[in-house]
Amino acid sequence: MTLVVKSSHEKIFSNGIDLEWLAPVIQKGDINTAKDYFYQMNSLFKRIVTYPMITIAAITGHAFAGGAILCCAFDFRFMRSDRGYFCFPEVDLGIPFLPGMNAMLKKAIPLYKLEEMEYTGKRLTAEECEEHHIITKACHINELMDETLAFAKTLNKKRAVIKELKERLNKDIIHALDVEDVPYIESGKFNI
Repeated sequence: MTLVVKSSHEKIFSNGIDLEWLAPVIQKGDINTAKDYFYQMNSLFKRIVTYPMITIAAITGHAFAGGAILCCAFDFRFMRSDRGYFCFPEVDLGIPFLPGMNAMLKKAIPLYKLEEMEYTGKRLTAEECEEHHIITKACHINELMDETLAFAKTLNKKRAVIKELKERLNKDIIHALDVEDVPYIESGKFNI
């Protein structure tokens, strides 16, 4: 069995963190709510990277910022080729990534391309993501789910083995989320 996740939005997979909600929370000094938010976000990331089944993101449109990070938590990614970009605009927003986020990104994106994306905020098309092995395949929206599900059907693996493989392969990500991120979150100093 395989877990496939897609967005119901016709143009956007995910734009990530709701900054219109979070920025005022931080600005008014409600640091505990902000901390809870980041811990919950990390819990979601960890749940995906340790999920005892192979996971696939069917990226149905734009994947920006936290949405693109979320995509990287999945084991495989397929992306709509006729609309949407994959991008980390945090450099222009003045928001540095937490160690756990960087660990997840390194899982999915070759370092040379990750550095370019983080330092420049460059938007990648689905074709560029496929060229750099960030996604498995770029597909027209009319074929995205058929291609994703056809691939998923080839991955009928035993859950116990997948669970153990994920824990071993992703132990650095898990450590970063559970240990390295804590001092940053607990400091209450959020660049938002």
